[in-house]
Amino acid sequence: METETDDPAREMMLDGNAVAGELMEMFGTEMTANDAECGTCGQTHAVGALLAFTHAPGLVLRCPSCEAVVVRVVRTPRGVYLDARGAAYLRLKA
Repeated sequence: METETDDPAREMMLDGNAVAGELMEMFGTEMTANDAECGTCGQTHAVGALLAFTHAPGLVLRCPSCEAVVVRVVRTPRGVYLDARGAAYLRLKA
């Protein structure tokens, strides 16, 4: 039986704090303390607590509760593509 620690993808996971600089560059503000609600399970977590996968053409942030994709970001020569349809919301603190 495969356990959570046997999953090779788990070894590549970081927390959202690992991409703090990239998120700040995109949003122009510190993002890791802001909340995101998962559109799949409804749990709310700080962006810094999301599971970050950075070993791909872009970065993927997943919910730590259900592992659903919350945010995808890809940089190309034509611009930055942000897909946040996995989030019910991303709250930027005032």
